[in-house]
Amino acid sequence: MATSILLSNPFTSSPLLPKPKILHSATPTSHFLKPINIPNSNPLFHKKTQFQFPGNSLPICRKVLAVGETDGSVSDEPMVGEDSAEFDFAKQKIISWVYFTGVLGVVLFILDVGWIDNSTGFGKAFIDAVSSVSDSPEVVMLLLTLIFAVVHSGLASLRDPGEKLIGERAFRVLFAGTSLPLAVSTVVYFINHRYDGVQLWQLQSVPWIHHLVWLSNFISFFFLYPSTFNLLEVAAVDKPKMHLWESGIMRITRHPQMVGQVMWCLAHTVWIGNSVAVAASVGLIGHHLFGVWNGDRRLAIRYGEDFEVVKSRTSVIPFAAILDGRQKLPKDYYKEFIRLPYLTITGLTLGAYFAHPLMQAASFRLHW
Repeated sequence: MATSILLSNPFTSSPLLPKPKILHSATPTSHFLKPINIPNSNPLFHKKTQFQFPGNSLPICRKVLAVGETDGSVSDEPMVGEDSAEFDFAKQKIISWVYFTGVLGVVLFILDVGWIDNSTGFGKAFIDAVSSVSDSPEVVMLLLTLIFAVVHSGLASLRDPGEKLIGERAFRVLFAGTSLPLAVSTVVYFINHRYDGVQLWQLQSVPWIHHLVWLSNFISFFFLYPSTFNLLEVAAVDKPKMHLWESGIMRITRHPQMVGQVMWCLAHTVWIGNSVAVAASVGLIGHHLFGVWNGDRRLAIRYGEDFEVVKSRTSVIPFAAILDGRQKLPKDYYKEFIRLPYLTITGLTLGAYFAHPLMQAASFRLHW
């Protein structure tokens, strides 16, 4: 049998190359179909063929394969972003997690005394001030969401100059110290007033609705909190960084927080079915849609060409890049989720579900 070489390039066989000899032997055919390792002086057999297109398009590299050989790689292009949710126990320091525990305790104490406790904090005064604008719970819900969105996204947009001015850790403290009380106020008001307003539909008696809502909420948290990829940075124990994640949940969507928020809002709106839930969902979804544009803009400024590469092979709409072939999932893609941060999200999500009665009771006692 004749052993052939399959070239993945646009050139046909040249008449200058000698014709392959036909070998006749009793030796099994499979003996001749093994990959050829004999060096060849023709440079065509040693180099990748490149085609340079005008503009900013990337060169296309084609591999030379022998008959029977398959391309085992998932993508010819290396990953330029970071491996999300990677957690290496060998790199962890006990003292860092001791600091984290201490910082978390101090933050919760200050939040309680300075904002939540009605006798010492400013939370109730803030809610009363916003509520004085209108008697409509829908309007107040939208205003609280808008205030949080402006502060949160505004500070995020000022991150680069802010970090240069006061440093990464100090800016993180400013960012969290301003956003967290506003987020707590918005959540508490929603819990206390979620059944106010006009009832638009009532689906809670439908047997399968609870299971659908529960499953949607559970999945949404895997999208909602990519920040848990590095808790030490969230608490400013490690120096905070603006990350360009590329693996894990980012292969499904480049903006998982937006997708998770949409899922959470739709599930709660379907379950509650009134105008307050609709108002909260409109405000939160609008905020996260703005975050899609603002997030891409900030990453493009920080990472330039690397972000453009990640953007070209990811999508905002879940699974879009996978379906149109721009994102090729590894064969062991599931392993990118079997990591401590995702396991932590699983535990916290289940804990939050079972803690719903406690959260509701604590919110009612505040009378916000």
